[in-house]
Amino acid sequence: MITAQILPSPIGPASLLTRDGVLVAGGFTADPEQMFARLSPALQAEGLEVVDDLGLPAAAFRAYLDGDLDALDAVPVDQPGTPTRKRLHQTLREVKAGTTVTYGELALRAGMPRTAARAAGSACAQNLIAPFVPCHRVLPSTGGYGGYYYGVPVKEWLLAHESGKL
Repeated sequence: MITAQILPSPIGPASLLTRDGVLVAGGFTADPEQMFARLSPALQAEGLEVVDDLGLPAAAFRAYLDGDLDALDAVPVDQPGTPTRKRLHQTLREVKAGTTVTYGELALRAGMPRTAARAAGSACAQNLIAPFVPCHRVLPSTGGYGGYYYGVPVKEWLLAHESGKL
């Protein structure tokens, strides 16, 4: 069974979904069904139940919002993808709060050539576990914020929160 919890945040509600205590989806939406629909058919077949307390993932999210910017790092995550995408997602988790990288830098950190920036961008676009897999910390080398699945204002807020500008 996939379990979900909806949590308040300064930038709107967030839904977190777990399977056996491991975060499989997360994002800034009040509708956990929206996140559930992005999961693999095998996980969807397990069903979805909304609960009052997911434990560690919910506590870590609250702590992150309260200023413990490393709290999300303690939560185990699992999402589908090729070995390359999984390596990029793991490398994303190593980008420290308060810092940013470009897509090319993310590719280099993952042991890929800078020309793999497109693969890094794709990994960010397909990330199911925001902000625990912090794709908001990746910016285009041309400047600006680039895109973000939950909207650029959410990305801007997350980066301001992590840099202490709020």
